[in-house]
Amino acid sequence: MIKSVLPQIIHQHAEGEQCHWRLFISGELAFFDGHFPEQAVLPGVTQLDWAVKLGCNAFGYNANVATLEVLKFQQLILPNTYVDLVIEHQAHKSKLIFSYRDGDKRFASGRIALNSSINTDMNTAMNTESAS
Repeated sequence: MIKSVLPQIIHQHAEGEQCHWRLFISGELAFFDGHFPEQAVLPGVTQLDWAVKLGCNAFGYNANVATLEVLKFQQLILPNTYVDLVIEHQAHKSKLIFSYRDGDKRFASGRIALNSSINTDMNTAMNTESAS
């Protein structure tokens, strides 16, 4: 499990089924430690974690990922970089389409297929009843 710390959010806005965050990726983030000694880069797993957390929060999902699709890491995100994270919600498919970019420069993109939002209180109650 990732001990997640979100980057600094400079601003954010939502319009319809799309959310946009302007992020500052500080070189002080622990994710850069040891990844890699010659040139620190932001790990792809961290980028995915942030997209899942921010997207699920914005669109009301539990962070319950079914699959990851068409992941592409086009360019490295280096320390002390500003990037835009844009997430489009496809409610009918329970999917979030994300991209990290800065203008025409694309860093990463992909689709996050989610299991439908689950009411954890209902599951806990059902499991308790089954155990009785």
